[in-house]
Amino acid sequence: MDFSNYQKGTTSVWGGETELFPDGAITPPIVNSVTYGYKDLDEWHNVALGKAEGYIYSRNTNPTVHVLEEKIKALENAEAATAFATGMGAISNTLFALLTSGKRVVSLKDTYGGTSKLFLDFLPSYQVNVTLCDTTDHEQLEAEIAKGCDVVYLETPTNPTLKVVDIERLAKAAHQVNAVVVVDNTFATPVNQNPLKLGADLVIHSATKFLCGHSDAMGGVLCGSAELVKKVFQFREINGASIHPESAYLIARGMKTLELRIERQNASALKIAQFLKGHEKVSDVFYPGLETHPGYAIAKKQMSGFGGILSFALKGGYDDVRKFLPQLKLVHLAASLGSVSSIAGPPRTTSHVELTEEQRKHLGIPESLIRYSVGIENVEDLIKDLDQALSTL
Repeated sequence: MDFSNYQKGTTSVWGGETELFPDGAITPPIVNSVTYGYKDLDEWHNVALGKAEGYIYSRNTNPTVHVLEEKIKALENAEAATAFATGMGAISNTLFALLTSGKRVVSLKDTYGGTSKLFLDFLPSYQVNVTLCDTTDHEQLEAEIAKGCDVVYLETPTNPTLKVVDIERLAKAAHQVNAVVVVDNTFATPVNQNPLKLGADLVIHSATKFLCGHSDAMGGVLCGSAELVKKVFQFREINGASIHPESAYLIARGMKTLELRIERQNASALKIAQFLKGHEKVSDVFYPGLETHPGYAIAKKQMSGFGGILSFALKGGYDDVRKFLPQLKLVHLAASLGSVSSIAGPPRTTSHVELTEEQRKHLGIPESLIRYSVGIENVEDLIKDLDQALSTL
């Protein structure tokens, strides 16, 4: 079914679910079968070769997983989609499928810590040429892209400093040298931003976060060009980073309320950012919805909402972070984000725990920074909670 003429809330509910399931069920069944039987050998062979629809082995494809893939495909208006066991499974499989020895990738200094680890350690060990640019220096990025590259990897807004890059501008530069543009859209979600419409070739989500929305299932998704998704899928099915059907079911179920959750989180995050911006104990607030944010103009151009994540730095440094966070009563101190309940923590224990303090400093991430993922709680209660915790400093 073509969802291009429907709004995101409708697509979130009906994507991948327009037909009745076996026995007339209106809810997707969790199909735990590892393998699928055939009485006709020719039919079996055609399905195995991809010449006919069907399932062979759940490491490759699965009916429950297919629902999730169709849902994200519809939300991002993509040609194809494939799912992974985790968000990092999606990121690493995509990069290793597209980059081999001698190839070059241009990216940002501000990507998620696990992604940074791939760029700083893993890919160079496979003789992949990695160039990381200052995230908001579009001229430097364009100059490096113009030298020739195979992949341009972007993340916007970035984790955890909420920097914003111009997807359309950089995609044009990348396509001039025939590079593939990959965008991590986890923070923005398909409700707030659609990179494929801005020129990207592939979009990645850590489905564990906002797509799932309840911190009870892990997964990753990739969508975009059918040709490129197939290339990554073939790497993934052999590499084995397949998502479990139960996780796929939980994520797809969570996605049905995606628009409702994101609209609430967008509004609450902006109010909280405005509150923190004026607080005497806070030195910096990073949220693209603030007009004082350096990337506000770009964010306003390419995003329909500014997201449910913000970060802020305390004037007293990491000592204040240690005092402040345990005083919060309506926030989980944990390493994830995008849930119905608010979650907070410093990069040294969350987004960039894999990196050393020196590496975080090199990437421009202060130890005084706190990443705050806004839940769906009443925003006035969250602001009161932040205020009382700040008053203890």
